[in-house]
Amino acid sequence: MARLTPAVLRSLDILELFLERHEGMTKAEIVAVTGIPRSSVHELLATLVDRDYLRLDPATGRYRLGVKVFRLGNSFGDQLDLRVIADRAARTLSSEIDETVNVGVLDGLQVIYLSKVDSDRAVRLVSRMGGTLPASCTAVGKALLAYASPSTIAALRSGPLARLTDRSITDQTLLDEDLARTRDRGTSYESGESTPDVTCVGAPVRDHTGAVVASMSISVPDLRWPHRSEGDWRRLIKDAAEAMSAELGRS
Repeated sequence: MARLTPAVLRSLDILELFLERHEGMTKAEIVAVTGIPRSSVHELLATLVDRDYLRLDPATGRYRLGVKVFRLGNSFGDQLDLRVIADRAARTLSSEIDETVNVGVLDGLQVIYLSKVDSDRAVRLVSRMGGTLPASCTAVGKALLAYASPSTIAALRSGPLARLTDRSITDQTLLDEDLARTRDRGTSYESGESTPDVTCVGAPVRDHTGAVVASMSISVPDLRWPHRSEGDWRRLIKDAAEAMSAELGRS
């Protein structure tokens, strides 16, 4: 292992303090928290300010993150292709369980499927990559609606709910209860609501800010659903969604 540079480590220790301290910190606070000698902190802060990684408010003596950190963050975000990451995550999970895996995003009240990886034992589903379906009828959609903005929920309540099958939820109160359960469990569920004789579980995918930006689901024919417990299916999709979130910078 290559030798680590102490000055760089100390600089990073200082920068990482500001991940949680949005109000900024004084030099004395930084010395107290890090234990780095005051003279060293003075030199490191001067360097970080000079390179725009930190900025100093002369009126308060408090340091805050500088514009260079913002630019680095944007550069990192530009490297994250959601579709590529979605496809990789779906393929990984599908190869593990040999069931169909979907990844979708919300567009109004519809789900757009970014990725769909079929099982070798594929069953015909209504979802397709690049296609759309009513969010309220699918596990992918419910995992998104459960965390949707107030304006999206208002739009959902402003008209009749979509029906894809006889089992689709068309009662707003029942859907509200379903979305509340999704938030409580961290996973969504639907059985025959989008495709007859198929049960699905879903989970939200979050980006580096914690915002829900996509969701994943497993679609299982009812004849194979009992091969695992419901808890196992939920754990599998939750773990896969968390792994995809980690790729998007979620810590």
